[in-house]
Order: sequence, then structure tokens, then C-alpha cells
Amino acid sequence: PMPFPTRNGINLYKKKRRNMVLKSYLRNKLEKKDILLMTHIVLGYPSFDDSLRIIEAMVEAGVDLMELQIPFSEPNADGPVIVRANQRALKGGATVKDCLKLVEKVTRTFDIPFLIMSYYNILFRFGVKAFVTAMSNCGLRGAIIPDLPPEEGREYLEAMYAHDLAPILIFSPTTSLDRMEYISSFARGFIYCVARKGVTGENTNFSEELAAFLTRCREVTPLPLALGFGVKEKADIDYLKGKADIAVIGSQTIRVMERKGIASVRDFIRSLELAQN
Repeated sequence: PMPFPTRNGINLYKKKRRNMVLKSYLRNKLEKKDILLMTHIVLGYPSFDDSLRIIEAMVEAGVDLMELQIPFSEPNADGPVIVRANQRALKGGATVKDCLKLVEKVTRTFDIPFLIMSYYNILFRFGVKAFVTAMSNCGLRGAIIPDLPPEEGREYLEAMYAHDLAPILIFSPTTSLDRMEYISSFARGFIYCVARKGVTGENTNFSEELAAFLTRCREVTPLPLALGFGVKEKADIDYLKGKADIAVIGSQTIRVMERKGIASVRDFIRSLELAQN
């Protein structure tokens, strides 16, 4: 195997680790499916009981993995739909400890990988090592922290590796190839590819330019590629087959739930018809 990289004095592979469970799960699933689906919810929105019902509906509908967002007051990577969900969850009294309590119940109940998505301030206030330990104890498989670059993440990365959790890192269309290689050296599980500049939930042009971006991403990492920001319907997922490994739907499921109720989420996911090979 390739030696584990060192960056900024961090020995990132102090001992031979077990291969990341998340990556193995994804590879096994991709042998059976053309593309996987990752969904996203904001914990505590509309309520914690509702969050559990939404998760159950998504799992029953066949999603392959899920990111669970801990609400934060300034979610700067998110668009208005998810920002509003964050605000309402916080107004309803959602706390980090409440979120982790639900996460532990979810990981024990449903047999798919769950990831935490949040912002670094949450980890900083909780204590980075304590937060990662709590993640491990809750049965999570990784985390997406979009505002924490590798250069600033030594404590976080070392704690994640120590617990065999996957730090999911991000490529954007403006990321250079050298930067992609650098980021990839720290990533585990998969790479989250942002479809465009801007925030979540806005329209994305599924074009040759996007395909070229994903080709560049594929050249620099052996990890599966997830594509998010603007995936809304079956046609988007069909377009991504053969280009990305995971389609990420976030804002659209919230819109569906808000318009038609929680029961509609199951039907929406099933309407995507994620084809088997």
C-alpha cells in the first residue's frame, strides 16, 4: 500500500489502520448499483420525532447513506431552504447533545452508514476530541465539516483517524489539480464534489462543464465521488451515472416534506428509481 502522507508535520498514519469501513461499504454497494443516493436532513426540524420519521422513510425508500446536520446559527455553505431549517430547529430548542442522542438511536436502528454534517464552531465549542469520541460512540461513520480545511484541521483529522472515522473533504469547480491532490491525501470514505459555486439548493447546470469537472476529480483520487448542490430529480441522477458514484439530495427533500408532508418523502425517494446494474 501507498505510504500515508505527512502534511505540516502531521504523521497521518502512525500505524497500519483497518481500511475505512465506509469506503468498503460504498465499493460493495457500487458493484450492485449504477449510482448511490445520499440524503440530508437537519436534525430537530421540524422536530426530533419528525426527524426520526423522515429518516425511517428515507431508509425504507432505499437510500444508501445519509448525512445528519447538526443545526448551526450561521450555516454559510447552505442555501435558504436549509438555512431556514437550521433556524427553526434552533428556535425549537435543538442542542448538540439532543442531536447526538437521536443519532445514537438512529445508528442502532437502521443498517446504513450515517455521517454528521456541521460547522467547525460546533466541534470547537464541544471540544474537538470529545466530539469525535462522541461520534464514534454514537456509531457514526464519518463527518462533513465544510468550513474546516486540512491546514486548520490537525486535531480533528488525527482524532478522526484514531477512531477509524472518515473525514469527508470537498472539491469545488475552482479547486486546482494540485489542491485536489493535497485534499485527497487527507480524505477518507469519499470526496464530496460541489457542483458549482454558491450555496446549496440553487439550480445547477448539468452540462459538459460539470462532466469535465468530475473527470478532473476522478483523475486525482481513488475515492468514490459524491456530487451535491442542486440535485433535485431523477434526470439529474441519471445524468450523473458513470460520472459520479453518489448523488446527494438535500434541499429538495426538505421542499417535498414542507409541501406534502413527511409521508411524501418516501414516495419522492422511490420516484428517483435508482437502478440496479
